[in-house]
Amino acid sequence: MRCSDRFYPAIDDFRTSFYRDRDRIIHSSSFRRLEYKTQVFINYVGDYFRTRLTHSLEVAQISRTICRELELSEPLAEAIALAHDLGHTPFGHVGGDELDELIKKDFSENGFEHNFQSFRVVTKLEKRYKDFDGLNLTFATLEGILKHSSPYHKPFLDEWYQEMFDLKKHPSLEAMVVDKADEIAYISADIDDGIKYELISFDDIRHNELVAEVIEEAKKEGYEEGTKLFRYRFTSLLIARLVISLIKSSQNPAPGKVLCKTIPASEPLPIRYDADLQKQILELKEILFDRLYRHPQIMRKMYAGKKCIDGLFKALVDEPRLMPEEFYRRCESKKPYRVAADFIAGMSDRYAMKFYREVYGIEL
Repeated sequence: MRCSDRFYPAIDDFRTSFYRDRDRIIHSSSFRRLEYKTQVFINYVGDYFRTRLTHSLEVAQISRTICRELELSEPLAEAIALAHDLGHTPFGHVGGDELDELIKKDFSENGFEHNFQSFRVVTKLEKRYKDFDGLNLTFATLEGILKHSSPYHKPFLDEWYQEMFDLKKHPSLEAMVVDKADEIAYISADIDDGIKYELISFDDIRHNELVAEVIEEAKKEGYEEGTKLFRYRFTSLLIARLVISLIKSSQNPAPGKVLCKTIPASEPLPIRYDADLQKQILELKEILFDRLYRHPQIMRKMYAGKKCIDGLFKALVDEPRLMPEEFYRRCESKKPYRVAADFIAGMSDRYAMKFYREVYGIEL
């Protein structure tokens, strides 16, 4: 298939194929539910925290900037970015990890993987057309959602996926850009949110060389550490430094062209930071994991989310009639545990907690 091909015919209008993909994703129910899905901080705690929705918008913006400079397809990157987290469960990664563990433990089958769930959302679970399921996105957008930036050879994917998407190869350069933009967005945003709500401080991260250099740059511009404006400026300068490095160090073998399935897994990724910065980023991520993501306040909220997912899954598998009619009917032809997983993965955080309270008659 060509990059702009779809599995089903589409009516042509004034939009190009990838802009049409973007619009279909934005207008989907799954995209709207990202507003109340946790990125790191459960969003009922405060109205400032990033959610999956605001994160996806930030990834799209950064992706467009990078693609513009590398002469890649901005709308393709934007479509992939807006859809890349559609398959995430409530309560961030801990929700997906718990669902994965429950499926494997109780049914000894392939568990839950959010990349593939995002792919299933846009090809199976969204209902927008009478003749087929899904959003009928282009091949290039689907490949970017499925693979992110690397080969995606998973044991639970049959030969159809291997033949259609050539899982042993990297996806398009645009998909690789989105993967890096995702990293840039969540690192900068998590630091901003963490410092805003005093879960971490600059003292916790300043021994990282990248952070130290950005702090000094903000000070040279006249921003006073400890102020709100300093935090804003730090976040902006951090994003800029990462984006500029990525643009300078990356290569586009064919400017102006969309590349699909052209980069063998054996070749180095053409979308990359310089080696020194890559090392600094890895060190910073380790610091954030230890100081922020494992913070007691975060751990308590995530543990509550984990128990919510556990309770919902067990209840829905035990009694599928607890699910809405359309999901219960699917249990006639699909395995009930897989239908339950689809239903839970599509929930927002607050809906999951509300549903849990209704089922068990207790406060979470």
